[in-house]
Amino acid sequence: MSKPTRPDTLSRRRFIGRAAALAATTVAAGPALAQTAIEEIINSPRRGSWDDQFDAKSSRSVAATATRHPIASADTIAFVERAIFDYQNLVAQGGWPFVPPTKKLRMGVSEPEVRILRQRLIASGDLDRSAGLSNAFDSYVDGAVKKFQARHGLPPDGVLGNYTYQALNVSADVRLGQLETNLVRLRSMSGFLGDRYVMVNIPAAQIEAVENGSVVLRHTAIVGKIDRQTPILNSKIHEIILNPYWTSPRSIIEKDIVPLMRKDPTYLARNNIRLFDNKGNEVAPEMVDWHAEKAPNLMFRQDPGKGNAMSSTKINFHNPHAVYMHDTPQQGVFNKLMRFESSGCVRVQNVRDLNTWLLRDTPGWNRQAIEATIAQGDNKEIALSTPVPVYFTYFSAWASGDGVVQFRDDVYERDGVEELALR
Repeated sequence: MSKPTRPDTLSRRRFIGRAAALAATTVAAGPALAQTAIEEIINSPRRGSWDDQFDAKSSRSVAATATRHPIASADTIAFVERAIFDYQNLVAQGGWPFVPPTKKLRMGVSEPEVRILRQRLIASGDLDRSAGLSNAFDSYVDGAVKKFQARHGLPPDGVLGNYTYQALNVSADVRLGQLETNLVRLRSMSGFLGDRYVMVNIPAAQIEAVENGSVVLRHTAIVGKIDRQTPILNSKIHEIILNPYWTSPRSIIEKDIVPLMRKDPTYLARNNIRLFDNKGNEVAPEMVDWHAEKAPNLMFRQDPGKGNAMSSTKINFHNPHAVYMHDTPQQGVFNKLMRFESSGCVRVQNVRDLNTWLLRDTPGWNRQAIEATIAQGDNKEIALSTPVPVYFTYFSAWASGDGVVQFRDDVYERDGVEELALR
């Protein structure tokens, strides 16, 4: 019987074979060029282990987490059922190892903890078993970490920081329970949702615009704070307002505006917010006692313009919670990891793309007309020719047809497990 080949020996053989092949293809151009090509591979500072530079591109699999399948679909139910079966087997086999969060591991390091990380990523399917076990944080591990981060809603930077460690060390049985909880939620939405519809997934802080069973647009969102939660609801989008007035909800008046006015009496004027009584008469801010026990019983309305809290757009749908979707002048908030900062309404990144899709069948409102109206600054209410269903949902786990399983923090603690709560 022949002696088994060690993985590192096999890796070196692959390297030498490929290097020789590369040299053969370049020797026609001269021996100096051939030698340079080999030296570049050998001296690459980011090669990690022998094979990295050859396979780095294929190992980065963040794109594999993207899908056109809507979360709220019958297909997703089948995908989650399959994932539950896989996780049941995984739990029966002992789950995955705990990865000690002792070091900020990243590409290029060689540490004993990386071997444990490899075991963990192989168990969850993020790292192919053929990558083997070693102490090297090479391009295979880098790609696997990025895939893991992407499917947990984390920035796919390949660096193991606190958030990635916390997600890695949620046990397999807890993840199994999370899938089972969300399967119940998915089944509750298993009916026909509409040929076209919009779905807001609160834990993911993401919006899907769905048409004929396929996601045509995805938008990053800002949803409600833990103490001002975005509600679960079903409705229909019936109106888009361009250059809207913003009327402050009572909660924001009491919790935000009145305290600001006590500190800075110019706040309302600087932000183009005017006060009106119940007869529509404007009231001067100087006439209000801002230190009174109760906030004034007045309407706080912000004029349209660049600084307006809803910026270019307000998307209306009837609901008992007085919430809506809208644009924001603070576009930088969409780059944040934790996008749970609103008072219950939903802010939409690239909202003009969504406007165009929603108004597609409304005569006279193509992208050019929308942009021209916004540029003019005039307040314009547009009724949709055909209202579009909208669903505010709460899915903290789901799966897709290629076996990719997605998990998010249980931001509002509705899954009932402390480990899954917002980090």
